[in-house]
Amino acid sequence: MANRRTFLHQTAAAGAGLMIANSDSAHTAEEGGYIDKLTDAEGKYAAGPLPFAFDALEPVIDARTVELHYNFHHKPAVAAANKAEDALSKARESNDFSLVKYHEKELAFQLSSHILHTVYWASLSGKGGEPRNELAQVIDKNFGSYARFKAQLVAATIATEASGWGVVGYLPSTGKLMILQCENHQKLTAWGIQPILVLDVFEHAYYLKYQNRRMEYVNQLFNILNWDNAAMRLQGAMPVRRA
Repeated sequence: MANRRTFLHQTAAAGAGLMIANSDSAHTAEEGGYIDKLTDAEGKYAAGPLPFAFDALEPVIDARTVELHYNFHHKPAVAAANKAEDALSKARESNDFSLVKYHEKELAFQLSSHILHTVYWASLSGKGGEPRNELAQVIDKNFGSYARFKAQLVAATIATEASGWGVVGYLPSTGKLMILQCENHQKLTAWGIQPILVLDVFEHAYYLKYQNRRMEYVNQLFNILNWDNAAMRLQGAMPVRRA
């Protein structure tokens, strides 16, 4: 790959194995079209601003849904992840781990929510269509064709039990692109996978407009997917190639 990026730090969701690669150059990442910033200057988890206006996804997703989703689902997950980390810090200071199981579970759930929502917002506000260039080639190699890839992604996402996500991720240890169902925010994932595209199928992501019509919502998402962003994520997750 001509464009070489060294990703030095990965933020892991406890118990999830979902990681977002961060570039050694924030400027380069911003120019490339994305940068996942999960924390503020003090190292606390923080939700970055949406990369678009509330009404930018209409008519596929209405403005009110985006507003509620971001302010009352993503942001509270961030606050809960910070609360869980604070509780674990206090447990270490007091050597009282009586509630460690609860706080660890909370951290896994809430931090995974923060990570996946961050990727989700960047996965939207695109032009739909089909992947191009290297991403298209990798999809063809791993799934046979884009049509087969899309069919599996749609089916897997719609069939996700209860609340969860459809996840397209790259696993560096195998060099493969994978499609996974993720229940809640942290279940049924594969250790080490780096998400490049995610589809949120929690009801709060679509219920105002689509009610129980999850299939319609998922299919409509393909009109606004940001394949350029997914391609950048894949490029960042793949090992550096030497000429």
